Formats: sequence, structure tokens, C-alpha cells
Amino acid sequence: MTHGPRGGRTALVLATAGVVIVVLVALLAPVLAPYPGDATGATETARILRPPSAAHWFGTDELGRDVFSRVLYGARIGPVVAVTVVAVSLLVGTATGLVAGYFGGWIDEVLMRLTDVFLAVPALLLALALATVLAPGPMGLTVALTVTWWPWYARLVRGETASVAGRPYIEACRALGLGHRRTLIRHVLPNASTPLLVQASTDVGGVLLVASGLTFLGLGPQPPAPDWGLMVEQSQNYFTTHWWIGTFPGLAIMLVAAVCFLLGDALRDRLDPRHTPRIRS
Repeated sequence: MTHGPRGGRTALVLATAGVVIVVLVALLAPVLAPYPGDATGATETARILRPPSAAHWFGTDELGRDVFSRVLYGARIGPVVAVTVVAVSLLVGTATGLVAGYFGGWIDEVLMRLTDVFLAVPALLLALALATVLAPGPMGLTVALTVTWWPWYARLVRGETASVAGRPYIEACRALGLGHRRTLIRHVLPNASTPLLVQASTDVGGVLLVASGLTFLGLGPQPPAPDWGLMVEQSQNYFTTHWWIGTFPGLAIMLVAAVCFLLGDALRDRLDPRHTPRIRS
């Protein structure tokens, strides 16, 4: 029998290695890409729609651009948008949840009712509506997704904060005259850090999938950006005859999302004391 902790360590190492690889690809794309110019609006009519080969590992697209080079540069768009959305949502949601759960009363009511307003609308529908109104591009996509994502963190942090706000050591902090900010940051926030870290790690993959879907609908980065969702959208008319144009960007989306989900799952196994480690045969 292989117990959960050992399997959890292996999963955590693999997921961390995957994240490091994605980061390195994004940073070193200009060095790794065999045709860096193809990440922009270059057109190479002499090598249009060539299948995968030694010269072009992932083939070329309808404009003759090297798909492998564009996939490498795509690591600088989709994953960056996803991480930015999660980071900003985490900041806003954590601040909202801490204040609501710690002070309670009318402050809690106002902030949680505001949160409920956003949660009442399906997240994908709200993101779609906002992305339609905002200017197409990475910034508009980031804003649209952030507006839909922060309430989940607010709810999570508010629950964790409310559960410890009345405990004796928090009352002792108040009795000793510690300021609210110091009490929140040093004594309340650490209790919510583990579930927040796990949720954020998982959400990067979810945001990437949603962002790619909105980009597929034309609401994200615009041509000639080497965005993975955009590359899949542009391959629609060629998929049955030139499968490689959309397959490799789609695989990139799937693999990065899977790494993020694996990381979140591994962190939950390792860090969350309320989660029972799984036992694998």
C-alpha cells in the first residue's frame, strides 16, 4: 500500500515542476522559439499550412507562421491573464472577507449582500457580458474575469474569519490593545491562508479555461496575438484538413490547466488538516 502523504509529495513535486516549466517557457520564449518573428503579424507565404516536421515541430498555420513558436509565446498571455485575475481577486476578496467576518454586524451585512449580488449572476454569463462591453484585449478580459471571481474568495475568507473572530486569543488581542489591522494580519489571516492557497492554485487553471473560451468567442486578445484560445478559434476552418493548427494550442491550454488543478489538489493533501489524505493502492 502507498499512503497518501507519499503520493501527495510526488504530486506536489510534479505539479511544482510543471509550474516552473511554464514560467521558464514564458520567460525564455524569445530564446526557445525557432521563429520569434512569427509571434507577431508576420506572413510567410512560402510555408503556408505545412504539417509537423523537423523544421516546424508543430507545423505552420494559414499564414505560414510556425505554430511551435506561437505556442511558446502564448505562455506569456493566457497564463499571465489567469494569474493576474486570481491575484487581484484574491486581494479584493480577502480584504472584503476579513473586514466582514471580523467586525460583523451591519458591516458584514452590507459587504456580504454586495457579494451576493455578484454571486447571484452566473459567473460565465457575467464575464461574457462584461467582456462584451469592455474593449477586447488582455486588459478587458482580465477586468471582466476579476469582477466575477473575487466574491468566491470573499465568501471563503469571511467564513474562516467569522469562525475565529470570537475565540479567546482574538479577545486577548483586543484586550491588550492591539490594533484591528495588526490583529487581522497577524492572528486572523493565517487561519485562512491554507484554504486560500489551495483555492487560488486550482483557480488559475479554471480562469485559464474560461479566458480561453472567451477569447475563442472573440472577446480576448485580438490577432495577431499568439494567444492559445485565439489560435484555436482561428483553426476552425482547418481542423479537419490541417489538424495541427488548433491541436497544439488546445493541448497547451489543457496541460497548463491540469498542472494547476494537480497543484491545488496536492497542496490540499499536504496543508489542509481537515482533508483526509487518500490512500492509493
